[in-house]
Amino acid sequence: MSDIKKAVLAYSGGLDTSVILKWLQDTYKCEVVTFTADLGQGEELEPARQKALQFGIKPENIFIDDLREEFVRDFVFPMFRANTVYEGEYLLGTSIARPLIAKRLIDIVNKTGADAISHGATVKGNDQVRFELGAYALKPGIKIIAPWREWDLLSREKLLAYAEKHGIPIDMKHKNGGSPYSMDANLLHISFEGRHLEDPAAEAEESMWRWTVSPENAPDAAEYLDLEFANGDIVALNGNKMSPAQVLTKLNELGGKHGIGRLDLVENRYVGMKSRGCYETPGGTIMLKAHRAIESITLDREVAHLKDDLMPRYASMIYNGYWWSPERKALQTLIDHTQTCVNGWVRVKLYKGNVIVVGRDSKTDSLFDPTIATFEDDKGAYDQKDAGGFIKLNALRMRIAANLKNRK
Repeated sequence: MSDIKKAVLAYSGGLDTSVILKWLQDTYKCEVVTFTADLGQGEELEPARQKALQFGIKPENIFIDDLREEFVRDFVFPMFRANTVYEGEYLLGTSIARPLIAKRLIDIVNKTGADAISHGATVKGNDQVRFELGAYALKPGIKIIAPWREWDLLSREKLLAYAEKHGIPIDMKHKNGGSPYSMDANLLHISFEGRHLEDPAAEAEESMWRWTVSPENAPDAAEYLDLEFANGDIVALNGNKMSPAQVLTKLNELGGKHGIGRLDLVENRYVGMKSRGCYETPGGTIMLKAHRAIESITLDREVAHLKDDLMPRYASMIYNGYWWSPERKALQTLIDHTQTCVNGWVRVKLYKGNVIVVGRDSKTDSLFDPTIATFEDDKGAYDQKDAGGFIKLNALRMRIAANLKNRK
């Protein structure tokens, strides 16, 4: 007999979590609370409520929360202040959503008096680690039910068969038959895994992509966009003040229109395997390019280089589920301190899959001094003779080593 009386399920209403809901009721005989997060995935969430009601979930135990602003303001923007990229390419669209979901799961546990949380992350994936590390960091004694570590429904086809057997309404079958892509979407990105993508040599179907046109079909005319930054965050586009979620929504629209942000990646998962996935991150791709541009004129050289040195470590923290760790929080404090001077504007040109920086300025914090940087007469602003001294000093150790070698 299970000692779990009530569990909060991270519930999308899709195949996996619909099966999990029924499985929890049958296996654990516990009361189920469903939590569905609106992170900007662009799908109607009310069907999740209706499906939960069909399973007998009490209306007061169905939580559907609009977390779009919190997601971008408190998770996406802080991550982009660090110019975060995992393994040189991945903008961490799935990874950065997990700590917020974990936080809200624990909030609902505390509100409803539940004993446990449950999620649909597979045993081969990273999300099981991210959800559970976050949950334990926020509520150390929480119990966790991870069905993929307990049941024998270890394929999409078995899940579909289970759903059919138990009368679970599922509308996710691929139009050409078989199991659907495994997809995750939020305001930052949409990801695709499974089906023929499991062959890393196979090109993704054009019909798979949802947010972006192919660069070949993007408009023939370039589009210019001005982005205004305050303390490292974008606060306005083309002079229009916007909230964080509005900024990312608009950038996704513009980037998708111009075929920006597609990525085909084989990444190294936390559990040790390599995994191939395809991603669309149009807004994030623009944000990253523009943020580095404004930092190029506002950050001290060594501060910028220090950030670049620390960024891979910071990216791994997020990828591996350590958002709520003390080391991530400490590093975030340093990153945010560097951003107090990252103010100004950047102009980019969007054209057939490319984000091209064509201008940047900061009236208050620019370290670019044209009187020194000029190739024309600088009227003594820079003493040309100084160069010889620091070159000789920096060469001293190499000159000593060369002299020693020549004496041997």
